[in-house]
Amino acid sequence: MGKIITKEEYREKIKDRIRQEHKTVVLCHGVFDLIHPGHIIHFEQAKHMGDILVVSITSEKYVRKGPGRPYFNDEMRMKFLEAIQFIDYVMLSEGNTVDDIVELVEPDIYVKGEEYKNPKDDITGKISEEQKLVEKHGGQIRFTGGQVFSSTHLINTALSGLPEDVRSYMENFKQKYSMKDIKEYAEKISKLKILVIGDIIIDRYTYCNVQGIMSKDMGYSARLKGTEEYFGGAAAIARHISSFNENVTLLSMIGNEEDIRLRLFDKLAEQMNLKLVYSEKVPTIIKHRYLSRNEKREEYKKIFAITNIPEKPGYEKDAFEKFIDRINENISNYDVVFLCDFGHGLVENTVMEIVQNKAKFLVLNCQTNSSNKGMNIITKYHRADAFTLDQQELAIAYPSYSDDEETKLKKLRKHLKGNGWLTRGPLGALQIEQEKIEICPAFTLSVKDTVGAGDAFFALSGIFTAAGAPTGIGTFMGNIGGALGANIVGNREHIEKVNALKFASTLLNV
Repeated sequence: MGKIITKEEYREKIKDRIRQEHKTVVLCHGVFDLIHPGHIIHFEQAKHMGDILVVSITSEKYVRKGPGRPYFNDEMRMKFLEAIQFIDYVMLSEGNTVDDIVELVEPDIYVKGEEYKNPKDDITGKISEEQKLVEKHGGQIRFTGGQVFSSTHLINTALSGLPEDVRSYMENFKQKYSMKDIKEYAEKISKLKILVIGDIIIDRYTYCNVQGIMSKDMGYSARLKGTEEYFGGAAAIARHISSFNENVTLLSMIGNEEDIRLRLFDKLAEQMNLKLVYSEKVPTIIKHRYLSRNEKREEYKKIFAITNIPEKPGYEKDAFEKFIDRINENISNYDVVFLCDFGHGLVENTVMEIVQNKAKFLVLNCQTNSSNKGMNIITKYHRADAFTLDQQELAIAYPSYSDDEETKLKKLRKHLKGNGWLTRGPLGALQIEQEKIEICPAFTLSVKDTVGAGDAFFALSGIFTAAGAPTGIGTFMGNIGGALGANIVGNREHIEKVNALKFASTLLNV
């Protein structure tokens, strides 16, 4: 048996023998993406604390340092560790925490680097929980000393882990802001009362393998693989925000479908307050997309889409008046209002005026899509403290060949009297603050599905700006949201606070 072992092998062939020999077991855990001198010193010091040194790594699918990380896969990282003489056994931890390994190994000593001595510096907030679990099993936590190196820094700089434009942007960003600043604003976000208004959309994804063109027609022939449903629209935005704040309210209107109502409360009630009005005439919006998947790259291509949005959007009078009453009753109680205008009939003139007149801080997104193109233009609003839109939406708002995007964005900022962002997909985003425009590159070109990227940008840029962060930090965190969102299929998952902060730490480590 070599150094690289499975958890089952440790349990069945090693654990009892070590205990019978009364040997002290030391455990180290991490990503260990690129072994450097700091790791060697760390393992050497850890080995001197006991007899047997076990090192576990986080499986690549659970690494939360942003798209493209870890740089090396599980097999390669374990081989690196296998070659180090101080290490006796190497294992793979399959989870977001080290709990599975601690429960199995029951180490006498759990060793972390000195950068973890202060729990407040731990972005994940897990070091205290890890210590309690280790102590529960009779062990103790210790810390190694010495110079602190960084795999992330080496990968970002020496191994081109980040594109040149991102490295250049981050060098400038670091001159103004630090990880401490971002964590402080994240803490301020947690103290806000946040209201999200907009359509709840059911994103139905049907996966299939395209076999070719039908023999007698011009349509696709495909083999069905399966169907999933996710909560999109304002529900997806509220989920992103709820990871940073436990006091989020989602105010919306849906149809009278009992199964959808039950699923909403079952899946979302623990994350946010749901204030829903029910329509007897208009169904809950469903956007049904058919997709094929590139198995090697894990990329998805949309083949066809169907929606149930009425040709003439609008709700019955009594239901809509109830919705208006809910807004009037609640809006003054909130520090921030996110208005998600998807152009499907829920956010009409009365809603617009109430929100613009009464919201203490308004974050606005007014979307153009295939069902409302040319009908849902952001310039119908006269006020927003922060806003986001994409290139198509800006072009429709200011249809001019002579004006470039920067000129149009300046016009929009003056019109709305607030700062904001133009999202540009792989080109990143333009930030406008007063009359000054800055460019932020895309933080990843690795994409699975772009459906939720814009909503994630909107959510993260908006909440940081609402918490008082400079527009530059809003840009930075919005681009992190967009990058993470582009690597989530549909709205299957939401952006978790710890993942966003870990990615921020990764980018700042240049």
